[in-house]
Amino acid sequence: MTPLVWHKQGLVFDAPAVPWIGSHAQNPTPLVLDDRIRVFCNVRPPRDADGQYRARVAYVDLDRADPTRLLGVSEGPVLALGRRGEFDEFGTMVQGLTRHPDTGELWMYYVGWTRKVSVPFDWAIGLAISRDGGKSFERHGTGPVIGATPDEPFLHACPHVRREGGLWHMWYGAGIEWQSEDIEPIYRLFHATSTDGIAWRREGRPFLPLAVDDECQTTPSVFRRDGRWMMLFSYRYGTDFRSADRGYRIGCAVSDDLCHWTRRDDLAGLAPSPTGWDSGMVAYPAVLQDGDRTWLFYCGDDFGAAGFGLALSEG
Repeated sequence: MTPLVWHKQGLVFDAPAVPWIGSHAQNPTPLVLDDRIRVFCNVRPPRDADGQYRARVAYVDLDRADPTRLLGVSEGPVLALGRRGEFDEFGTMVQGLTRHPDTGELWMYYVGWTRKVSVPFDWAIGLAISRDGGKSFERHGTGPVIGATPDEPFLHACPHVRREGGLWHMWYGAGIEWQSEDIEPIYRLFHATSTDGIAWRREGRPFLPLAVDDECQTTPSVFRRDGRWMMLFSYRYGTDFRSADRGYRIGCAVSDDLCHWTRRDDLAGLAPSPTGWDSGMVAYPAVLQDGDRTWLFYCGDDFGAAGFGLALSEG
């Protein structure tokens, strides 16, 4: 396969310019709606009474004909936080979004945050459903659809979901260990399947080899190209990852069956810019194929603090 060639369109959403958002627009997750592309993302409103952030899900509407043109921003979060003691009490983050083939509902697979004592947090994956075109979502239940098991004890995040041939596939990040010195997690990409999108059968092991020391892998985005499946994802070093040379980069893998993947980072085609908002980091890729155009939504420095950007594929 030939490498992807991306033409960067710049920063298309300036998150700090929206007062209620505060900062960040992580994990941009696009959805085509008639004349617009609705991009769901994770924002950080001002800190709570405990002095900590609670990530929330917002959306940004872009012109479908020209996605560099902003049409509007949600007036507030589209998904409520969980109640006391629930898995999503301290934050919600979108990543997976799909339209149910039978009902037409929008199903959002999202990450819920729980605060801990010996480590800062834990994550689990929940399901929320929208019946109004993505303006608001209601949780499917009070617990997660992907959480701790004997093989996957903690940190489940950043699911990407698609349905092919009657079978649902989910690629997601899961924790491997907490590093004792820095209390920083190591997480890798895992795979699960389902017949209904709710009960999942997990493989229980990472499916990609490593490229850097103590590698963390997250935010997979799967799409079809040249008769094969491609996956873009984020990866970084396990320590000192806030530095420009060890922060997130975009990797790539290819597959013929959605289950077995060969890593091909040489095909990814998107690197940090020499200067500017994405000069130290490129992360959280989301590919949208719309007609004859293929768009890549992604974040830059400081894990998307400035907002998110856009690139257009050549060919």
